[in-house]
Amino acid sequence: MILMSPPCQPFTRLGLQRDIADPRTKSFLYILNLLPRLSQLPRFILLENVKGFESSSARQCLVEKLLKCGYTFQEVMVSPTSVGIPNSRLRYFFMAKISTEAICSKDSQMSLLPAESESSQEPTLAIPLQPLSSLTKEEEMEGRVHYKLETTNDALRKRTQNSDLSVRQIQDFLEPEENVDIDQYLVPSKILLRYALILDIVKPICRRSICFTKGYGRYVEGTGSVLQSCLETETESVFKYLDQFSQEEKLQHLLRLKLRYFTPREVANIMGFPQSFSFPEQIPNKQRYRVLGNSLNVAVAATLLHQLISKC
Repeated sequence: MILMSPPCQPFTRLGLQRDIADPRTKSFLYILNLLPRLSQLPRFILLENVKGFESSSARQCLVEKLLKCGYTFQEVMVSPTSVGIPNSRLRYFFMAKISTEAICSKDSQMSLLPAESESSQEPTLAIPLQPLSSLTKEEEMEGRVHYKLETTNDALRKRTQNSDLSVRQIQDFLEPEENVDIDQYLVPSKILLRYALILDIVKPICRRSICFTKGYGRYVEGTGSVLQSCLETETESVFKYLDQFSQEEKLQHLLRLKLRYFTPREVANIMGFPQSFSFPEQIPNKQRYRVLGNSLNVAVAATLLHQLISKC
């Protein structure tokens, strides 16, 4: 089996989208060129990347190489909500397999006819995966939600997500209160005053949160949700007339919510890491957030791997 998660910068919608012209794709292209020359082809291949990879030249190179080697494949977009985790992290997955007959006939591989792609077939996996062609514009923008600058559709989508009983609540992934130094994780006053309107605020009973990125805790927009610790205060009442207050009054209203960042352990829980996982004590939170933001959701990858293998 080969598991691949090539650098996403050449394909991300927020980047330059240089695709195979970006030097960071060289290692990926090298592996593709090496694949047909292997003495034994891997039975399975699972690749993950950001949305945007599905329309790239790199993806086309991948498909051409694998078809020549006798693989069949399926492409899907998956978010952790598909496996009941309250987090939006839409990612592209490419799943390929090759029959044992094709592996055994490696010596005569060049005479094999290109295998038919499974991407046009109806998905048969246990989790509700979405074929690439079925994604709506709203789903493509999954996770990019502003709290009080949101549109009516954004607000409706949040309510819909929070009413989806197939997704667990945020509180199932939180550390016990006695284990968390709340003061250490409270959102700083200067962040509250400057960015309060674009913070994505969730409560423990919510069934949604936006994607946690490597910039969580350092940047605000689109890097992850913050948790409302004081549930006695109504969020709407704090924001209702916020623009009419002085800076000092605004801050006092916002502080009533006790907004805090998720701890690295809580982010790891949402990302599907087992309780046995831990960081060395000397690793600062900044670095913990960075590596977690760059990682895969373990529960999603594990489910896809299980289904890929069990189909054979």
